[in-house]
Amino acid sequence: MIIEPIAHIYNDLPEKFGVPRQSGLVPELSGNIVFCPPYRNPDALRGLEDFSHIWLLWDFSLCHGAANDWQPTVRPPRLGGNVRMGVFATRSPFRPNNIGLSSVKIAAIDLNTPQGPVIHVLGADLMNGTPIYDIKPYIRFTDSHPDAICGFVDTVEKPVLEVNFPNELLSRIPIEKQSAVLHLLSQDPRPAYQNDPLKIYGLSFAGHDIRFRVSNGLLEVMDVLKIRHF
Repeated sequence: MIIEPIAHIYNDLPEKFGVPRQSGLVPELSGNIVFCPPYRNPDALRGLEDFSHIWLLWDFSLCHGAANDWQPTVRPPRLGGNVRMGVFATRSPFRPNNIGLSSVKIAAIDLNTPQGPVIHVLGADLMNGTPIYDIKPYIRFTDSHPDAICGFVDTVEKPVLEVNFPNELLSRIPIEKQSAVLHLLSQDPRPAYQNDPLKIYGLSFAGHDIRFRVSNGLLEVMDVLKIRHF
């Protein structure tokens, strides 16, 4: 089977570090789905304006090498990164085929841009430039299962961090993106196995490098630096 991208998503997360671990965890996180030239036909989106959410099938594009030597077990971050589970019992990116699945909210659809139709979405867990293989509408009566049993996800609570982001530093982030970055940091972007209270991490977001450290459930932002592009 030959499969090729139909679109790419563009957002404020240029690196894998910091990308939400599931779609919908940071509902304010915005992104634009831009179609590849062969698929820039507005007719392909006819009727999509009547839906609120879509499914994205996409490419774990940074994990292709790992898939060639795939392992039957992985270490989910939710279990602290130290417990192994079967790869098909997780949503790990390290899979035999590098295919991701995400449900995102449609914020708007613009059919007439210089790049053709663009779908503006919220809550995606994809990094900037991720290739998208397919888009399907989310259908509530078949896709939602409120009584579903979710294995270890039901039994292990993921704590949310308190975030101390001084106003002087927060003001360096565009105001319309401040809520998203606060929510993103509260989800604890660190690798699950790292818990050094003295280590300073850097999160790239919206053209800025956000420096922070975490201790006893509190994330403290130390600095916000503008990323220079050469």
